[in-house]
Amino acid sequence: MPGLLAFPAGFRWGTSTSSYQVEGAVDADGRGESIWDRFCTVPGAVENGDSGEVACDQYHRYREDIELMASLGLNAHRLSLAWPRIVPDGVGRVEQRGLDHYARVLDALLEHGIEPLVTLYHWDLPQPLQDRGGWRHRDTAERFAEFAAVCFDAFGDRVRDWVTINEPWIAGVLGHQLGLHAPGEKDLAGSARAMHHLLLGHGLAAGALRATGRPDARVGVAYSLFPHTPATDAPDDHAAAHASDGYVNRWFLDPVHGRGYPGDMREHWERVTGPMDFVADGDLDVIGSGSDFIGVNYYTRRLVAADAEEAGHAPWPWRVEPGRAEVPRTDLGWEIVPDDLTALLVRLHRDYPGVPQLITENGAVFGDEPGPDGAVHDDRRIGFLHGHLAAVHRALQCGVPVEGYYHWSLVDNFEWAMGYRPRFGLVHVDRATQRRTVKDSGHWYARAVAAGGVPPLPPPAGNAETP
Repeated sequence: MPGLLAFPAGFRWGTSTSSYQVEGAVDADGRGESIWDRFCTVPGAVENGDSGEVACDQYHRYREDIELMASLGLNAHRLSLAWPRIVPDGVGRVEQRGLDHYARVLDALLEHGIEPLVTLYHWDLPQPLQDRGGWRHRDTAERFAEFAAVCFDAFGDRVRDWVTINEPWIAGVLGHQLGLHAPGEKDLAGSARAMHHLLLGHGLAAGALRATGRPDARVGVAYSLFPHTPATDAPDDHAAAHASDGYVNRWFLDPVHGRGYPGDMREHWERVTGPMDFVADGDLDVIGSGSDFIGVNYYTRRLVAADAEEAGHAPWPWRVEPGRAEVPRTDLGWEIVPDDLTALLVRLHRDYPGVPQLITENGAVFGDEPGPDGAVHDDRRIGFLHGHLAAVHRALQCGVPVEGYYHWSLVDNFEWAMGYRPRFGLVHVDRATQRRTVKDSGHWYARAVAAGGVPPLPPPAGNAETP
């Protein structure tokens, strides 16, 4: 194909979802309560009073959605296992009906030639564990490792690659520091504890996977990674961007990859929250004991300036600017900067050489709805996909070992505290009828998959041909 940016043979072309955001059926087959079930009942916590009670009803419609994936030609899909479906109380009794459900899902994926990438924790902590302290409590990391071992035993013959924890920074900051996500806590010191125990849970689960003796099994974390750009060339802004990068990125990457917590950020955390006495002897060895790939969740960058007025007083002596006026935005106002994805992937390869990378999430909110012809002409998402896949191609040309791309998301779904307003999907979901409609972007992605690379952009205004 003229103008095709070809990707390596065996590249994984996928999509990504998470259990609470798509499954619904929160009371089905012995599932226990999660922190998101509870959080969604708090008045004002979620836009429009939305919840994942029904979501995309994928618990019942998973075969339909897998057939959609197959129709797009996908060879990979990232999904998460709901801890409360498998161990309803977070510890103890295992619910066989939950295991049976996910066995059917995994078998259906494999029957269609779609390789599963399975996430063990995508934020739906069993509420009984939260009642005992949640991720602020060290015991939760131990219970997570037990849950992981159950999953490895049940599905290890069908799953090679496992993501232990999804976005520990987001879980820690939005869930425990700012109270914007479940469990809704506003505790700065508690967020530091929670983030440490999330990483400890990763290390313990990785150890449990190694103990299975499966030589090809791999494990990693899906990080919420934000490249940092100084607001100006002033030295203070460069220093602020480096510090914010430590808070958002290095604080998680370094310990998981055997370097321990970065000294500059540990000093900062201890200055504002007190001694990190919850880091026990041996914890960093467990956390850094091995990660077989880096999961990259990338959406946008952080434009950072020094906060001169508050420097030395506020917990974080920087501020995140709203972005540059000339840069295009998504419907959430996030800057669209694909070049920063290339730079991020190259940086990860430089800092953690030899570690394979997976783009475990990348996507954008565009609110296009079906037109008079019944189709969804989301040309902006096509442009977003083209730009970011081309960015991955540039990283590959630089020698970065990127093995796959999982677009967020397959379907429009429940987007946490924003409810159902943001639409990330390649597939439109009608909330009233659950009818699925593949958007023009989904058809364009299918052409990329079929071609094994990035095809040229189609003409604008919804004139793309379907595959």
